[in-house]
Amino acid sequence: MMLPLDGLIVLDFSQFLAGPSAALRLADLGATVIKIERPGTGDLARQLYISNLQLDGDSSLFHTINRNKQSLAADLKNSNDLEKVRLLVAQADVLIQNFRPGVMDRLGLGPKAVRERHPSIVYASVTGYGTDGPWRDKPGQDLLAQSLSGLVWLSGDVDHPPIPFGLSVVDMFAGAHLTQGILACLVRRGVTGCGGHVEVSLLESAIDMQFELLTTFFNDGMQLPQRSSTNNANAYLAAPYGIYRTDDGYMALAMASVPRIGELLGLPALSQYQTPQSWFEHRNAIKKTLADHLATQPTGHWLDILEPADIWCAEVLDWRKLVRHEAFSAAHVTQTIGQSTSRELLTTRCPIRIDGKILTNPTAAPRVGEHNEEIEQRFHLTPSLSAAGGSPSH
Repeated sequence: MMLPLDGLIVLDFSQFLAGPSAALRLADLGATVIKIERPGTGDLARQLYISNLQLDGDSSLFHTINRNKQSLAADLKNSNDLEKVRLLVAQADVLIQNFRPGVMDRLGLGPKAVRERHPSIVYASVTGYGTDGPWRDKPGQDLLAQSLSGLVWLSGDVDHPPIPFGLSVVDMFAGAHLTQGILACLVRRGVTGCGGHVEVSLLESAIDMQFELLTTFFNDGMQLPQRSSTNNANAYLAAPYGIYRTDDGYMALAMASVPRIGELLGLPALSQYQTPQSWFEHRNAIKKTLADHLATQPTGHWLDILEPADIWCAEVLDWRKLVRHEAFSAAHVTQTIGQSTSRELLTTRCPIRIDGKILTNPTAAPRVGEHNEEIEQRFHLTPSLSAAGGSPSH
């Protein structure tokens, strides 16, 4: 099967998560992705561990976002290596970078210089907070972006401190937004021959994630969101929306009629809340009544009552329960990478299906510079004598 991006060459200068995750998605869709890494250490995420798992000496985290890529080790401060990279850029379709503002410009690889020489290229940049403004030089790190964007004030109950997401959600959204922009420019290039410069920042992605709630804030007298005092799951949604403890675990309740739930669960106290407005105005009292009642029986007992009545509810699964469930098996969401190495790693696959086909690839992330010789031969990366530092000695 020919994948949609077969034949495209993507240069990935980025590190950590946002940029590399965008490059990964392009690789999943068929593009040849070449990581440009510093010799020796390579991408700093190689040594960024979230557990003690590793594959070929690199962290499992690195492999999850850099599988199915090639690696070219190049010292961009070395004129010979820099000239090789410039020759490679001339043959690329997409360039992704997440250096701090100004770094690529000083190397002669900034968006303006590259696009003047190669107008068909799609140049993609990820920054923490944009290229101007008072935060331009702040570290572009996920937890910091969550904190500066206000995102951490949406989770937890009203008396809880600010609570960050338990994963690098801003990086992931920024990577997805970058991928969207790249694909849009590739479509335009197919029509007009002109590439483009795609820019995303962690701050803008974090703000866009909150578009529903921020729109309410902007148009409601700029009143801060009020988290409920119990079982909060969304600061702007009425009862019963939340996660509740049961006798043997937890269950989630989404939007539903409070009187109807009261009728089904044998809670006549809820019949007094007849209007959706009252479900918000009295959400703390409603949730407290529900929480006390739901804790008396197992999750399955409540699901057997609510699901047949078309009430939106679900058991809260941990990962052990999730992976044992037949729904997990039916989705075929995992793949094994690294078969050709000393250790295999079970990881997730691309979540996109093309023409009914699940997209998997067993190739693990590359070692630093693993493909230097292959890439130099394929793309004829022979610098001129002047770029290499003068005439050879005899």
